[in-house]
Amino acid sequence: MDIKEQIKEYIASQPEQKRSDMQELHDITLKLLPKCKLWFLDGKNSENKVVSNPNIGYGLQTLKYADGKTKEFYQVGLSANTTGISVYIMGVDDKTYLSKTYGKKLGKASITGYCLKFKSLKDIDIDILKEVIQFGGSAKKGK
Repeated sequence: MDIKEQIKEYIASQPEQKRSDMQELHDITLKLLPKCKLWFLDGKNSENKVVSNPNIGYGLQTLKYADGKTKEFYQVGLSANTTGISVYIMGVDDKTYLSKTYGKKLGKASITGYCLKFKSLKDIDIDILKEVIQFGGSAKKGK
C-alpha cells in the first residue's frame, strides 16, 4: 500500500467528527505545502510494538541530534489522539515560540514546545492554524 492509501485508510478509520476534521486538515496542509513530501508512520517500532499514535507527515527536513547524528523527518505532523487531534511542528528551536506566538490567538488548544492539541476544528481559529502550518513548513523555525 502506498503512502497516500495509508493516509486515506488512517483518516477513514477515525470516528466521524475526528475523521471530517482530519480530512479537512489534511486537505488544508496539502494546499499550503503543495510540493511537500508525504509521510505515514504507523506508530510501531522495529519490533512491531506500538510506541506512538500513527501520524501523517508533511515536508522534509534533516534533524540533527546532540551526538552529531542526523535523520530525515517531516516538518509538520498530523495525528489523532484520545481526545482530539494533534498537529506537530518539528524542528522548532525555541520551545516557547509556538505558545508565545500563537497561543492567545489559536483558541481552545494546548500548546507544548512542538505540539498543538485541540478537540475539534470548531474550537480553534483555522486561519491561525494555517499560519502555524505554513510556519512549520518553512525552513527557519523560531531561531
